[in-house]
Amino acid sequence: MLFKIAPTSDAQRQLYATAQQTLTDLRQSRWVLIQRANHVIPIPFLVVLLFWLTMLHVSFGLFAPRNATVITVLFISALSVSGAIFIVLDMAHPLQGTIKISSEPMRKALELIGQ
Repeated sequence: MLFKIAPTSDAQRQLYATAQQTLTDLRQSRWVLIQRANHVIPIPFLVVLLFWLTMLHVSFGLFAPRNATVITVLFISALSVSGAIFIVLDMAHPLQGTIKISSEPMRKALELIGQ
């Protein structure tokens, strides 16, 4: 709708540019809200997962003999599990964080839809 308007004076061109920027900001904000709503990891699931993994490692440590090999393996296992949980939580917000997904393809698709 906004693209059909043809400004004639400098004041109209300035208002038109402001309106376009505002429309772009609104589209981006809407997209961020949609992304945040769709990619939330349920807290009860995370609590149960962490409890299960903690009990698993505690039971391994409880019944294993205490030597350097067992301690090293448990430490590496705990690091790998915590790294996996970090990556899962980081991927819950694909446009932010350590691992980012580019929003450029979506922006181009939105531009094509708007034409």
